[in-house]
Amino acid sequence: MQNDPELSGKYLGTITKDFIIVAEILKEAAYEVKKGGFSEYPIFPISKVEMPIGNLLLAKQEMRTDWNYYITYIDEFLQRKLIENEEAFKAAYKNPDEFCCLFVVDPEFTNFLFIPYPED
Repeated sequence: MQNDPELSGKYLGTITKDFIIVAEILKEAAYEVKKGGFSEYPIFPISKVEMPIGNLLLAKQEMRTDWNYYITYIDEFLQRKLIENEEAFKAAYKNPDEFCCLFVVDPEFTNFLFIPYPED
């Protein structure tokens, strides 16, 4: 599970533009998920429309972004059978203190994407 080479500039541009705005909030939320003992594998599903995966964390209208940001973790993905091989996912998962695990949901592209948090 790597960043998809098929990720077009269309997605990368809007995701990167939004990520600059929301990165600190997502990083703090990932820290709280881990600190609270919920999961070592926080996941942030993102979509331009409402979706049933995770809980809405940041609405695009609220943040003036192109994407809505949700928060969940590996357990929901396993229950919904969105992750078939738990061990392979865990092996591919990048350090959540350094990388944000996004699950991009769009009609033309649905996949995991790991984006490094900006350095302080």
